[in-house]
Order: sequence, then C-alpha cells, then structure tokens
Amino acid sequence: MFEDRTLDEYTEMIASNAPVPGGGGASAVVGAIGIALGDMVGELTVGKKKYADVEEDIKALMVRAQELREKFLMASEKDAVVFEPLSRAYGIPKDEPGRDEILEKCLREAASAPLEIFDLSCEAIEIIKEFGEKGSRLMISDAATGAAHLKAAMYGAAVNVKVNTRLMKDREYAGKIDAHVEEMMDRYGKLADKVFEDIWQRF
Repeated sequence: MFEDRTLDEYTEMIASNAPVPGGGGASAVVGAIGIALGDMVGELTVGKKKYADVEEDIKALMVRAQELREKFLMASEKDAVVFEPLSRAYGIPKDEPGRDEILEKCLREAASAPLEIFDLSCEAIEIIKEFGEKGSRLMISDAATGAAHLKAAMYGAAVNVKVNTRLMKDREYAGKIDAHVEEMMDRYGKLADKVFEDIWQRF
C-alpha cells in the first residue's frame, strides 16, 4: 500500500485528510528508521581491527536489526489495513443489531497493529543499546539518534493502542493490554533515555 511511495508522497498522505496512514503507521516508520540507524552503526563497525573482539556480536545484532526493520514496515501496512474496518464500523447506526459486537471486534483488531509496533519498539531499544555499547565510537551518535527515534515510535504506538482500548466494552481485556503497555513504556522509556544520556556523556 505504501511501500512504493516516495518519502514526499508518504508524508503528503499523512498531512492529508485521508484516514490512513496515521499515527500508528507513522510510528512504525519512525521505528524502522531508528533501528536502521543501529544497523548502520554495525555496518561501519564490522571489519575494523579495533572491534574484532565484538564483531560476531555486532553481526548478530545486525541480523536482528534488519529483521526488525522489515517487521516495522509490515506493521505500518497492517495498521492501515486494520483501521479501515473500524472506520466503517463507526458508521453503523447505533440502534442496528450486532453493532456493539462488530465494533468490539474492530477495536481489538485496530489495537493489534500499534501494539505490535509498540512491542517491536521495545525490542529494538534493547538492540540499539548494544549497538551503542559495542559499536564504533565514531558512530555512537547514530545509536543515540536511533534510541530517540525508537522512544518516539514506542510512545506513538502506545497512544494509538490506548485510543482503541478506551472504547472497548470488555474492560478486563482492555485492562490487560493497558497494563502491559504502561509497564513496558515505563521500563523502555527509561532505557531509551539511558542509552541516549550515556552516549551524550561520552562526548
């Protein structure tokens, strides 16, 4: 849906009145950029004698980073796909039988994509931390930039989960998702800040 768009076209779509891409999809793209910066740190670390002792670790991190970047971009597409049924469900007359069940199903599906983006962001923050610790000192500013992007992606995904869970009738289900997001956001928000601050202090 979006993979063949130029950056100019994609941002123009976000800036338009089209329902997608929105905050969830945009967060995924930011996450993809964030982890790509980590991968770049790896690319410019491997093959350097100074970092020979961590080369295998860096190569393993790069594989994970590449997988995550692809998953982020797929999740961006998924976010658009699952939102469309929800936007249609809102148009069902309130007195129509079965509306609540349809809306609940659509809310769960609409929450699933940003939740996936959120979890990917948390995993990516762990990886960018290692790139910052083990990668070339000449490139650690890119690891810090990646950490900032990934924190933004995580926060953006979190609020796009919340906008759906707040409307769910099944409050037990919604509560479990909200609790997961809040706990992980606190943990990984602090970790992303620490990664950035540790690198900042190394200059």
